[in-house]
Amino acid sequence: MGESVANTRFLTVQEVADLMRVSTMTVYRMIRSGDLPAVRVGRSFRVRDDDLAAYLGSRSTRRA
Repeated sequence: MGESVANTRFLTVQEVADLMRVSTMTVYRMIRSGDLPAVRVGRSFRVRDDDLAAYLGSRSTRRA
């Protein structure tokens, strides 16, 4: 487990919001609702880049 955590990139809420082009409040709502897993570090949250990719992958739509 230690090795996988060492290779994991953690993103701030602001970085997630910038990548998704949404507000930070939207990201906080996604975290609070449990839609986007996050780790609490002190008073802030961090999102694993793998969790963000999985979230976006699960929300993608296909063209008809």
